[in-house]
Amino acid sequence: MSETSSETGSDSGRKDITVVHLMRHGEVHNPDGVLYGRRPGYHLSELGRQMADRVAEHLEKRDITHVVASPLERAQETATPIAKTHGLDLATDGRLIEAANVFEGKTFGVGDGALRKPDNWKHLTNPFRPSWGEPYIEQVVRMMGALDAARDAARGHEAVCVSHQLPIWIVRSFVERRRLWHDPRKRQCTLASLTSFTYQGDKIVSVGYSEPARDLVPAHLLAGAKPVKGASKGFGA
Repeated sequence: MSETSSETGSDSGRKDITVVHLMRHGEVHNPDGVLYGRRPGYHLSELGRQMADRVAEHLEKRDITHVVASPLERAQETATPIAKTHGLDLATDGRLIEAANVFEGKTFGVGDGALRKPDNWKHLTNPFRPSWGEPYIEQVVRMMGALDAARDAARGHEAVCVSHQLPIWIVRSFVERRRLWHDPRKRQCTLASLTSFTYQGDKIVSVGYSEPARDLVPAHLLAGAKPVKGASKGFGA
C-alpha cells in the first residue's frame, strides 16, 4: 500500500470514509535515560506538553469525534488537549499500550556497555520475533483491534488514538505489507507524529504520515538521526 495523504478529497461517499490517526506521545521527562516501557510514573516533559498542544492545535478544525489513549501517563497526557479541544471525553484502550520488554527499568544508551553484559545476551538471540519482548504478531493483533474499534466509534468522521512508537510502526508495517522485523533507527514515527489510516467502509485504503510538531523534536530523535550517548537502543518508547 502506498503512502498517501490522509485527506479524503471529494465529499462523495463521505459517510463511508473514516480516518483513524495513530499518534505517538510527546517527549517524556526521563533524565536518566531509562527504558521505561510499561512502567508507571513517566510523564511528559514541558517540551512534550508543547508537542501535545501543537498537535491539538493542528487537529482543531478536523472532524474528530473520538479520542482514545494507551493507559500510560505519557499517552493520556498527550491525548488530553486533543480531547479538550473537541469537547470530548478521553477514552482508554489497553490495546494501545507500549510493547512489553524484558529490559524495562534498564538503560541502554550508546557506549554505556549494557548490551555487553552476558546476562542480557539470552534476550538478543532472535530479532525476528523478537526475543527481548512482546512478539510482533501479537502487537499487530491488538493494535488492529484498537484501530478497528476506533473506526467503529468514529465511523464517517475521524478518531485519534495515542500510542507508542513500536506498536505504531509494527501495525503500519503490517498494513503496508512490509516485514515486521526492522532497524529501529529507521522507524518513521517521531515524537508527536501522526500515522493516519483512511478507511472506506471497513477497509484501509491509504496510510499517511505527518509531523505537526517536527520543529519541536530534538534533532537526534528524528528518524534516521545518529544515536547519542544516553539514547534508547530502540526497544520501544
